[in-house]
Amino acid sequence: MNTKYSDLIDQTYYFPQEEFKLEENSLHFHDIDLMELVEKYGAPLKFTYLPKISENIGRAKAWFKEAIEKHDYKGKYNYCYCTKSSHFEHVLNEALKNDIHIETSSAFDINIVEKLKASGKITDDTYVICNGFKRDQYISNISGLINSGHRNCIPIIDNYEEIDLLSENINGDFEVGIRIASEEEPKFEFYTSRLGIGYKNIVPFYNQKIKDDERVNLKMLHFFINTGIRDTAYYWNELNKCLKVYTSLKKVCPSLDSLNIGGGFPIKNSLAFDYDYAYMVDEIINQIKLACEEADVDVPHIFTEFGSFTVGESGGAIYEILYQKQQNDREKWNMINSSFITTLPDTWAISKKFVMLAVNRWNEEYERVLLGGLTCDSDDYYNSEQNTNAIYLPKFRRDKPLYIGFFNTGAYQETIGGFGGLQHCLIPQPKHILIDRDENGALTTEVFSKQQNVEDMLNILGYASGN
Repeated sequence: MNTKYSDLIDQTYYFPQEEFKLEENSLHFHDIDLMELVEKYGAPLKFTYLPKISENIGRAKAWFKEAIEKHDYKGKYNYCYCTKSSHFEHVLNEALKNDIHIETSSAFDINIVEKLKASGKITDDTYVICNGFKRDQYISNISGLINSGHRNCIPIIDNYEEIDLLSENINGDFEVGIRIASEEEPKFEFYTSRLGIGYKNIVPFYNQKIKDDERVNLKMLHFFINTGIRDTAYYWNELNKCLKVYTSLKKVCPSLDSLNIGGGFPIKNSLAFDYDYAYMVDEIINQIKLACEEADVDVPHIFTEFGSFTVGESGGAIYEILYQKQQNDREKWNMINSSFITTLPDTWAISKKFVMLAVNRWNEEYERVLLGGLTCDSDDYYNSEQNTNAIYLPKFRRDKPLYIGFFNTGAYQETIGGFGGLQHCLIPQPKHILIDRDENGALTTEVFSKQQNVEDMLNILGYASGN
């Protein structure tokens, strides 16, 4: 009978995989010896493997290049990074090595853009696509960027007032885009996205507010749906509705030359993950070309805004199992030395699953468990994997520490969790490690941030020394 954890993984998945392999009873991730990382830095810890960011950008560019050549598509492709996925400087520095552009969502994003310009990492030729609902500070920052000479800054109109607000603050001509308010799947609590302008209202809006304004040129139509880019009847139907708007708008607006299909590439959330990226890109290019040919208009340049796909698969978290609690006849709770709510908030907020594997002790017997965090919140737990509806780990032993890893956690978790701020039940934020490769391909590591200490927490709460 096969009872070892390694047997379970072999029976359940194809293993090893491109980024995961086992060496000497220890898990390696992109050839990083995770136990060596734990021995050097301790646990809990979070890490970012920077080369994965460039790798995924390169993959997407290659898929679009191949599809464009195959279909003799006359437009160009522009890869934008969705900064809200992770605003950290080390992420932007890595992403910008790859000749990409930027998508922003709020006022302070523009301050980051200005820092990047000052350091020479982006130029006036870099597209800055400004999404989101724009009020005073965001309008002011966008206007300041354009007035300083950054003509490739394109605010995407989200509501009917933004054209007037921008016109009041921008000197001279400027370009804009319009976001389509997509219709959501029936499972949503609402029918139409709160973002953007409805399908039927876009051409009338252009005719009323932009067409006769000599200062404003409409360059881009923006399309995005919450469920992302998936091979479903719903996605293809919404894309075709978007293309009908594009072709109708193009016939009355010669300056329109770009279609932004947003983000939405999924990332690996299970060892059983299966998604044909190349097919999806190929079919998107094909559908756009067919729609434009049928309407007898020029095809648009394509923009994407991949966020999770850019940075998600670069991140990971490692915890130690502190203790096991047998709560009834069937349920064993393995308690981690951190909190899911604070370090992986999407597991709590939207029941998101990540790839989860034991880091060590693969040659030992396994058991079914539940995973609990340290807060006194009943929702601080993780109870199943994406495709197995259960969690299995090497058996808990007090004399043999067990470490577990969560992988592809690099998007959103730090900002949603309030990086550097208060954490639920004052559970400290873990140490964060940056992993890179030098010019010879050798792995390098450095501490980006230390684990929070009591002084950090007390200062935030107002209990500064001497008060």
